[in-house]
Amino acid sequence: MKTDIMKSKLLLVEDDLNFGAVLKSYIELNDMKVDWVDDGRDAFPKFEKETYDLVLLDVMLPNIDGFSIARKFKDSGSDVPFIFITAKTLREDIVEGYKTGADDYITKPFDSEILLYKIKAILTRSTGGSNEFPDDIFTIGIFEFDHKARSLTENESGKKQSLSPKESELLKMLVEHKGEVLPKTLALNKIWGDANYFTTRSMDVYIAKLRKFISKDTSLKIVTLHGAGYRLIAK
Repeated sequence: MKTDIMKSKLLLVEDDLNFGAVLKSYIELNDMKVDWVDDGRDAFPKFEKETYDLVLLDVMLPNIDGFSIARKFKDSGSDVPFIFITAKTLREDIVEGYKTGADDYITKPFDSEILLYKIKAILTRSTGGSNEFPDDIFTIGIFEFDHKARSLTENESGKKQSLSPKESELLKMLVEHKGEVLPKTLALNKIWGDANYFTTRSMDVYIAKLRKFISKDTSLKIVTLHGAGYRLIAK
């Protein structure tokens, strides 16, 4: 079993040549190897030929779309994790992405550093690798969020707010999806273990608490997207 996720090998399927080149270079600067194809029909043959730890998959591709490629991966019996990176932001597209078995669905434009954290988190879960990024501490506006210590601290005043385990987990998921939709069902299943009427109402209460905690920074906002989820916005 792989223990060093920084030596992982990724397959990038992206038809935008400029974006693909930049993203490939960025990930490789962080000591991971990336193979890149820019046509949907080349994705599965490449996937079969090589061994990959994770796939980054666009949706709108020449010849074969990303959803079809993902289903082909799953039909082959593969358990290699994959992340959609796409400009398709409609709720039905996001739902379709998760239905294919995606580990995450990231909408463009996105923060490359956040993507790196997501890659790291998925690789750590799937390979048993060790955490090599300081992903327990995040800067959110005027605050420092320490996920492990479950605290939110104002950088200037040093005032600290203690968080409950669920508050801390929910805030971490919002930060990891910063600027994107955090699907409600994803958070409910991961934190509460079930997505029903009662757990949904419970999460609404926790979201209200988090809004209160970050209210001193007017550039921060947690937006409710009815029927879809939540989005953390940092202007």
